[in-house]
Amino acid sequence: MPRIAPALFSTLMMVAGLMAITGCRKNQPSWTTSQAEAINRLELRLDQLEHRIGQTTPSATDTNSKTPAGPVKSLTFRMESTDGRLRVYWADGSDSDLLCTKEQSTRVQWACG
Repeated sequence: MPRIAPALFSTLMMVAGLMAITGCRKNQPSWTTSQAEAINRLELRLDQLEHRIGQTTPSATDTNSKTPAGPVKSLTFRMESTDGRLRVYWADGSDSDLLCTKEQSTRVQWACG
């Protein structure tokens, strides 16, 4: 049995390694394609959800809102025994009342809204 020279053996091993790497690379495009398809499906679903949210969310300039658009001029907090109110005075001259209740805790806390 003839002996293979070390240089020839190294060359054969390198060729075998390159063939193995080339064989593995053939599967990569199908994996990338399926991944791209999954991304496309997710983007489509995201667009659908954004469209649905856009239809159901009221706009920031809703005219039926009780809160006027614009800056707050001042606040007044009135507290009685168990109930109170927070009155908001708006820059346009209108006002809004928020009912407040005293919370049961060791400290004095009020919850308004």
